[in-house]
Amino acid sequence: MIITRAPYRVSFMGGGTDFFAWYREHKGAVLSVTIDKYCYILARWLPPFFEHKHRIVWSHIELPQRVDEIQHPAVREALRYLGIEQGIEIHHGGDLPARTGMGTSSSFTVALLHALTLLKGKIYYKDVLAKVAYEIEQKYQTIGFQDQIAVSFGGLNRIDFESDSEFIVKPLRSDKLEQSVMLFLTGFQRDASRIEKEKLARIKDNGKGLERLYKLVQFGEVSINDMRSFGELVSEGWQIKRSMAPGTSTEYIDYLYEKGMRAGAYGGKLLGAGGGGVLCFIVPPERQDEVKTALQSLIYIPAKFSYQGSELIINNGA
Repeated sequence: MIITRAPYRVSFMGGGTDFFAWYREHKGAVLSVTIDKYCYILARWLPPFFEHKHRIVWSHIELPQRVDEIQHPAVREALRYLGIEQGIEIHHGGDLPARTGMGTSSSFTVALLHALTLLKGKIYYKDVLAKVAYEIEQKYQTIGFQDQIAVSFGGLNRIDFESDSEFIVKPLRSDKLEQSVMLFLTGFQRDASRIEKEKLARIKDNGKGLERLYKLVQFGEVSINDMRSFGELVSEGWQIKRSMAPGTSTEYIDYLYEKGMRAGAYGGKLLGAGGGGVLCFIVPPERQDEVKTALQSLIYIPAKFSYQGSELIINNGA
């Protein structure tokens, strides 16, 4: 039995420049961090004593006979990619709900691949793990390349994307930023793939905005320990993303964002593609109680930065 976990991520700026349709001709980069909230995957070979060949447990319980019958797209495509036909049991657990804008689907895919390769006696290094997860996720959804890298490597990083789909991970450090990030669950979940498809269809029209988002990453790296400047850059990036596709925000999200800003935040954004999920604010410690009070209708997510990336938790060899 193998148990792995991969962290969820907070993307501060640069999202949108991590799509191949953009970075194959232009510069792309993101600045993000992983936090101490995780997706867990348990995987083991299923003994041949059941009516079903496989058991897949997520928000559904699947008992298929063949890999092609599996409903969960990441599980199905990962088993196909690795050529696994032997009976297998997979259980998923997570610290946060799906579709919150924190890279939960990529955390699932990375942790799953990590578990399956170890179960087969193989080792994927972090760069390969990220690339294979990206390849698998592209088979069934519109997605960029930042999440798979972020959750595979872990930590606070600047990630640059090369035209040939290679990437460079530059680790950063900022205790001030860790003390200033506040996360709130809005209660709304959204279909990121649909929103990303709209953005992708308008990528040429959004060229100036994407160029500015890339520059914000450069400015953000320089301002990593200046929370007022960093927060303002996060907010600027959010306003650019709002202008790039309808549905990125809603009147209610805008209302919550303004409440957080008026209560003392230096800056903020909605994480992920938009439409719902988690609101992220950059708030000086002395104003955080005021922001919590202003947003008391939401669920506050206390979080620390996580630097391990995808990792093995248990391997009992059975």
